[in-house]
Amino acid sequence: MSTPQPPMPQAAPDRQAAPGSPYPGYTSPIPVVRTTLWHAVASEWTKIRSVRSTMWTLGVFVLLVVGIGLLAGAVVAGSSPDVSGANPLELGFFGLLLGSMCVITLGVLTTASEYGTGMIRTTMVACPNRGRVLAAKAIVFFLVAFVVTLVSASLVALAHVAMLEGDGVLEPSGEEWLKATVGVSLYIALLGLLSLAVGSVIRHSAGAITIMIGAVLAPLVIALFMFSQSLKDVQQALFEYSIPNQLSIFYANSLTDSGPSGWDPLWIMLGLTAVAFAGAFALLEKRDV
Repeated sequence: MSTPQPPMPQAAPDRQAAPGSPYPGYTSPIPVVRTTLWHAVASEWTKIRSVRSTMWTLGVFVLLVVGIGLLAGAVVAGSSPDVSGANPLELGFFGLLLGSMCVITLGVLTTASEYGTGMIRTTMVACPNRGRVLAAKAIVFFLVAFVVTLVSASLVALAHVAMLEGDGVLEPSGEEWLKATVGVSLYIALLGLLSLAVGSVIRHSAGAITIMIGAVLAPLVIALFMFSQSLKDVQQALFEYSIPNQLSIFYANSLTDSGPSGWDPLWIMLGLTAVAFAGAFALLEKRDV
């Protein structure tokens, strides 16, 4: 007795059967679309806005930047110190230095958390082009980090100028406004991108976060304990190129009298991030998921 065959689906009148199809007269009504980078970007945007870690890390970031910024402004305005000739935007440095830890954490989790849960296998099946996946993560994360930082830094800057108006402080110039808002936001977003690349290389959330926090704090802490005269040049270099000092340069409040100045910290961070991503892309193609 022969096994009954399933009925052959009927093709749409205006469609042709795909070559090699088991049903020569049938073509799926679902359109086949050639995937692009922007499809991967849409996927990563859905991921980053739907996981709780994004809301927690960015929520704490805004709380630290805005909260500490407003607190610092209120303390200075209420204690009536001699702030004549000072730049009111400098007070935004303290909140952003602490808030950068949240951006670092989110950057690492954007890549490393998928390796911990095994979700990366599903991602790579949906998009076998691994470089495209990493590029999409970088684009989405950079835009999110930049926008959130820009809004937070701008609110704090406006509040400080309003709080200290009339106390003899200098009116910030256009370049000072640009550096304290757009410049520092680009720097923080690039720092987060560097963390994302490190997370892709290490593939372990706790390990990558520890490495990045060490990269932020270790040079400055090590330099503080270099008392030997023979290490004076090394100490000076650690001070000048430490991330806290580079961040303070955007507020014209450098910890040293030499080293990077102006927009130099942005180019330094851009170079470091480019090198880290080159390594991340190379390893992503060589290693198994």
